[in-house]
Amino acid sequence: MKHFIKFESKELGQELIDLALVYKANPRLDLAKGQGKRVGCIFLNPSLRTRVSTQIAAQNLGMEAIVLNMDKEGWALEMKEGAIMNKGTVEHIKDAAGVLGSYFDILAIRAFPSLTNREEDVNDFVFGQFVKYSGKPVVSLESAVRHPLQSLADQITIQEFAEGKRKPKVVLTWAPHIKAIPHAVANSFSEWTLGMGHDLTITHPEGYELDEAFTKGASLEYNQSKALEDADFVYVKNWSSFNDYGKILSTDHSWMLTEKHLKKAKEAKVMHCLPVRRNLELSDEILDGARSLVQKQAENRIYAAQAVIGKLLG
Repeated sequence: MKHFIKFESKELGQELIDLALVYKANPRLDLAKGQGKRVGCIFLNPSLRTRVSTQIAAQNLGMEAIVLNMDKEGWALEMKEGAIMNKGTVEHIKDAAGVLGSYFDILAIRAFPSLTNREEDVNDFVFGQFVKYSGKPVVSLESAVRHPLQSLADQITIQEFAEGKRKPKVVLTWAPHIKAIPHAVANSFSEWTLGMGHDLTITHPEGYELDEAFTKGASLEYNQSKALEDADFVYVKNWSSFNDYGKILSTDHSWMLTEKHLKKAKEAKVMHCLPVRRNLELSDEILDGARSLVQKQAENRIYAAQAVIGKLLG
């Protein structure tokens, strides 16, 4: 594994899940593995769980974690090849990424999409520039199209709570939001859930179809009530339109998940990546009730990151 930027195979996915659970049982098991090494956590966008869990994971492995909020503390970066830098940008990505690569053993990068230029976002242009010019292993802390550390934590959580079911029914349901939200979490969750061999149903209002590159093999159901029947796990997430790129097409409040939605899924566990808009995406009764796995997912972010960093260290 040279980088951790997407789902690669079921075998590697299971290896990382198993390693994460080993670390969860004994977080300081490999404390000597990262001694004398540094991970650079480079944030072009805000974070809470991703930032803190990655720092803790690195410390559990004996590594030094250094955080740089590039959007606030670094120079404005020029990403385009051959650019004449006579406007607002101060430093080219070639130079910045090269320097960071010389300072760190592993780079962990967070770079959101623009939600305005679909081609550039789909190609993960900004993230790809760091991979191209740093010369070091890169961990995705969320890119324009994927959030693999979140998805790994989600799969760890599903395995913990699947209660022996070989193919649990997993439902990814759209929820309303006041902002245009990226596709990364939904894309990545679909990719990992299908890749790990689970049944996946995706439900959303018409017009919110995700990129088929991530959903091939999933069942699509526009009727949310039908989709939720007999669900074992329900993952709640908003995303903006992909085909009408970055647009909000619906804010239908009836899609917010409540207990009433789960009358025909009595055993369903509910998941969300956080942060969550309470009583807009998910009701208080769900989030604070016995169904909710959101805090378990957040805790597992530590061990997902620890497994990935540990694997990259060798």
